[in-house]
Amino acid sequence: MSNNDAVLEGGQPLSRTAGLVLVMNTPKVVEVSPVLIFPEDEVEKHVQHTVLQHYTYYWPSESGRSMTQALALGLGSMFNHSTRDQNVGWIRNTETEVIVYTTLRDIKAGEELCISYGSARLWFPDADAQANTSEGLGDDNDDTGGSTLAELDLSGLSKMDI
Repeated sequence: MSNNDAVLEGGQPLSRTAGLVLVMNTPKVVEVSPVLIFPEDEVEKHVQHTVLQHYTYYWPSESGRSMTQALALGLGSMFNHSTRDQNVGWIRNTETEVIVYTTLRDIKAGEELCISYGSARLWFPDADAQANTSEGLGDDNDDTGGSTLAELDLSGLSKMDI
């Protein structure tokens, strides 16, 4: 049993095919996922031609001058997307090669956990963004989840956790 078994469960929330649902009231950090970083040449030759492309995150390349892709292991690749109902943010920790997922607001047990994939990464029509546009709300163009490590309350966690 992993620590996440008490907090998250995989399932079929709403009408989606997979995702994560909270089974208890809000913890601040809901997941810390190690990442598998793909070299840029592997992304071009292989990853972008497979379904993996839909599950990767932009990640600074080894040189730091460009971006490559990283696959979040653990539960990190299971979050569904929502622009309107995003309740989980995420940040990269390039030193420890993990992605830290934290709640953006209080979340009740049974509520689906959603991150924003960033509109530039979407391979499907974003119903939330279309609704936001029609209501005069802004668009979500970034790929960061909206927080930096310095902005997150990570008290109680050791450096090993993040």
